[in-house]
Amino acid sequence: MLVGLAVFCNFIESNFMRIMEDSYRKKMTLGQDGNALVQLIVINAVLFIILQFIYLIFKMNDKEIVFGTDVLSWFSMPADMDRLSSRPWTILTFMFSEQKIARFIGNMFWLWGFGYILQDLMGNRKLIPIYLYGGVAAAGITLMAYGMVPGLKTHASEVYLLGANPGVMAVAIATTTVAPDYRIFPMINGGIPLWIFTLIFLIVDLAGIGHSDTASYIANITGAGAGFVFIYLVRRGYDGSIWMNRFFDWCNDLFNPGKKKKGRSPRDEFYYKVSGTQPYKKIPNITQQRIDEILDKINQQGYRFLTDEEKDILKRAADEEDL
Repeated sequence: MLVGLAVFCNFIESNFMRIMEDSYRKKMTLGQDGNALVQLIVINAVLFIILQFIYLIFKMNDKEIVFGTDVLSWFSMPADMDRLSSRPWTILTFMFSEQKIARFIGNMFWLWGFGYILQDLMGNRKLIPIYLYGGVAAAGITLMAYGMVPGLKTHASEVYLLGANPGVMAVAIATTTVAPDYRIFPMINGGIPLWIFTLIFLIVDLAGIGHSDTASYIANITGAGAGFVFIYLVRRGYDGSIWMNRFFDWCNDLFNPGKKKKGRSPRDEFYYKVSGTQPYKKIPNITQQRIDEILDKINQQGYRFLTDEEKDILKRAADEEDL
């Protein structure tokens, strides 16, 4: 009888996890609202395709030589303040623009890998802010270096920043700072620690920079530092993503006035924990709306941030599904 009960419990648990994982995957499909990782990759991919298409047009008209000055320069950020003053938007556009196919594929590969883990650990509302902080910090430090260091100042008019490398570097270091021992490929001797993949990423990324490209070294190292500082501050109670996400939400509500607003949980914090005991146990009704809200929370914050009550609702839903 005990064996039968154990088998029954395992059956219920496996089916519960299957239903939960299937529902979670549906929430993470391409184009799903709020999937920051997909949004970042789509923005990079769209802009890359547009630039490649324009380059092809220039090449067909034998004008590929002037593509850099006539088109690409309007997306890449100059290290010279005078040039930057005429195109200030490049502080943002440079981190979403790319010309080289191999570097674009490599950056998106690493962004997907580290970004997926970061969303699992910290939820869905930290990825884009970390990416942007990495890029903006890289732009600021590069401008300072080429504006103040005598050996670099003479070359400022020739230097441009282009590519997602600083933003991806920020995401990679932030993810590793959160959980350096996070295990990948657990079937291989219990898994490979995340910090090993980060080390490989650093070696590959820095090795791909030309010896004379000082600006890229400065930008990438600064991006890494920005990712570390972000997590350092979050652990000490300052979350630099809050104001940015509020701005994004305001813009989204502004351009979607008819969209029903969702209540935003005040529990979207790093390492949120619930303490204390309840005088009684509530058994809430299971509704499709409640299940959808819980799945949205998994998408936004990760499964580990669910309360015991929410986990119980999912388990009861799985039990009812099997009946």
